[in-house]
Amino acid sequence: MVELRLPGGTVRVVQGDITEMAVDAIVNAANAHLAGGGGVDGAIHWRGGPSIMRETRERFPQGCVTGGAVTTAAGELRARYVIHAVGPRWGVDDDAAALLASAWRSALAEAVDHDCASLAFPSLSTGAYGFPVQRAAAIAVGEVADALAASRSGKQIDVSICTFSESDREAYEGALRQLEGG
Repeated sequence: MVELRLPGGTVRVVQGDITEMAVDAIVNAANAHLAGGGGVDGAIHWRGGPSIMRETRERFPQGCVTGGAVTTAAGELRARYVIHAVGPRWGVDDDAAALLASAWRSALAEAVDHDCASLAFPSLSTGAYGFPVQRAAAIAVGEVADALAASRSGKQIDVSICTFSESDREAYEGALRQLEGG
């Protein structure tokens, strides 16, 4: 595990099952329709139960824009909230890097708005959406560092980037080490 303490909190990279994380909020790699799906999205809905999908349909019938995020309760997960962040599809969405950065910023803003002291992110957009993981990791780590540095609340936020594969973990650890090195 690689961990870096920054002004405003801590960011770490872990490998495992994000649905088992005991945090205030789990970030979901959602689609724009908030319709559930495969990968992380499917796992969160399966483990969290049908109340998450019911709430997304009731509160967000129009879905969520790419680069945005919305929050629901976490159902049967160990978290209090699920923050549904919609990342871009590589090679499909124009300006995918800016949209990915926006998805991370939006999710972090949702966490602050819901008074979360701890949250876990997956590797947004790097699965079925095809965003290159090395580029995604650099964007993600930069956005987390910027958000923690900009925090004015005085509260520390604990951010875990939870990857499923070893290769993704290594990419995020490399990006975090690069940030640490300056």
